[in-house]
Amino acid sequence: MSNDSDAEADAEQAAAEDEETEAEETEVEGLQNGAFVRIDYTARTVEDEQLVDTTDPEVAEEEGVEADQEFAPRTIVLGEGHIFPSVEEDIVGSEVGDSGSVTVEAKEAFGEFDEDEVRTVSKNKIPEDDRYPGAQVNVDGQQGFVETIIGGRARVDFNHPLAGDDIEYNWEIVEVVEDREEKASGLLQMFLDIPLDIRFQTDVVEEEQLVEDDEDEAADEEESDEEETADDEDDEPTFETVEVEKESLYIEATPQLSMNQQWLMQKNQIADQLINLLDIDRVVVQEVLDGAGMGLPGMMGGMGGGGMEDALEDADIDAEALAEELGE
Repeated sequence: MSNDSDAEADAEQAAAEDEETEAEETEVEGLQNGAFVRIDYTARTVEDEQLVDTTDPEVAEEEGVEADQEFAPRTIVLGEGHIFPSVEEDIVGSEVGDSGSVTVEAKEAFGEFDEDEVRTVSKNKIPEDDRYPGAQVNVDGQQGFVETIIGGRARVDFNHPLAGDDIEYNWEIVEVVEDREEKASGLLQMFLDIPLDIRFQTDVVEEEQLVEDDEDEAADEEESDEEETADDEDDEPTFETVEVEKESLYIEATPQLSMNQQWLMQKNQIADQLINLLDIDRVVVQEVLDGAGMGLPGMMGGMGGGGMEDALEDADIDAEALAEELGE
């Protein structure tokens, strides 16, 4: 009888293990959080089908969107909040080539419309050129749109233009990104919407590290509590300079980058994401100067290195006569 019970228990345990294994295999099917993927998408408002965003150049052309940006699949990392959460949930578990459609509710998209965010302000807070209905204005650091202007007062809507709108989001998985440089380029394109030259490089740099003295630690353990406290107050930490390897992402600085509003406002946050998602130690923004040109007169190395006097002599100008004339 005991043998039968043991056999039954073993069978139940084996069945439970099989179910657990099957559940684990089901959980890891398809794309999961942390995956780098390139997606195509088009988002429109549900009510009036107003285009919100798209990666499709044909859709952009049909809608008359100005071609001041690149319309192509975007690289995102699942689980990092790069798209609406409900869209992300729909994508997790899918495969390359899969597509779907999700309705993103207003509260998740651009927020519900708030009547309290439509306020009356002094007309003087609005530049004269923007005193008309529909003008986008900045009032006390807050963006809004002018509704009406009557007398010396203006009615300004500080809600997001798409507040209160549900969004229909159609997506398709184009590919999984595996190459490290493609991952970095894709993330920067998503964050900043500008092309940038990048490279990975391992650098040897000097770094200050705290020195731990094993002999002092052993001696401290033999002292009384009062002596330990006194020593802790008197002793200063000792540091030494050591050479360490740093895995770096180099980004070439360009005028486009220097003027990019997203970069100016969020470069620290962008760098943090790049470091965490790409498993690197630091981000280096590098300015490249060709060194071409004549140089600046009077500056070291300018105009052949002879300074202002040599430049005047080459031009057959009497420096003393010129100084006297300027002094009159």
